[in-house]
Amino acid sequence: MYNIGDKIVYPMHGAGVIESIEEKEILGEKQNYYVVRIPVGDMKILIPIKNIEDVGIRQIIDQKDLDAAFLTLENTPSTTNPNWTKRYRENMDKIKTGNIVDVADVVKTLMQRDKEKGLSTGERKMLSSAKQILISELILVKNINQVEAEDVMNMYLKM
Repeated sequence: MYNIGDKIVYPMHGAGVIESIEEKEILGEKQNYYVVRIPVGDMKILIPIKNIEDVGIRQIIDQKDLDAAFLTLENTPSTTNPNWTKRYRENMDKIKTGNIVDVADVVKTLMQRDKEKGLSTGERKMLSSAKQILISELILVKNINQVEAEDVMNMYLKM
């Protein structure tokens, strides 16, 4: 169980800070929820406490894991599947893991593909989401603002 003030990651949404723990009645069922503020977009989300393991909630990464994500951003991306549907599914599966290195790989791969061939609307949205997830965790790990986090990410991308 997490506490108020803990920094956590909610896969598909990004990193945030638990602001409070509240009991709410939704659809006739009372449950306790973490109220989490995501720094990117100043979004606030409610996460049912009983579902935290099912959705893959985890604590934010440490510097060692952040360095691994930076290495992924710096390196040449792996070859991508030429089939759009399979490529999209593979990238979505990586994002759903909540693993920061997998998310960095999606960012790097899609940035490279955009540079070479352009992206479909769906892949452009996926790239934007993956960047937001990466940036939100970078903000909390390094204790910097969004602009600084974007600058750090772009420095490693070298694009």
